[in-house]
Amino acid sequence: MHDTIATSFSISASAAKRIAALKAAEGKPELMMRVAVSGGGCSGFKYEYNLDSTINADDRVFERDGVKVVVDETSLEFLGNAELDFKEDLMGSYFAVSNPNAKSSCGCGASFAVD
Repeated sequence: MHDTIATSFSISASAAKRIAALKAAEGKPELMMRVAVSGGGCSGFKYEYNLDSTINADDRVFERDGVKVVVDETSLEFLGNAELDFKEDLMGSYFAVSNPNAKSSCGCGASFAVD
């Protein structure tokens, strides 16, 4: 099963900038953004974003502009070839995932469904 896990996950420049700002605000340069997928949300799966300082054995680490994003292998099955972005619009400021694996998503973009 591990041979089929996608290894591509990208981080937009705006997401890297926001993660760097969060790390600076916390005063902890070792922090990384953890992106995970869990069951729930209005479409079946939901994205979770947390600051973390631990890299687990099943984590993959992705870097851009000096920041690290970790994704566990199970979540990467749903997030392969996706991009983490940080958006600022009329809805507010938020992290979002542009996910080619999602067949549908809810109106807020926080959850998604796959076939």
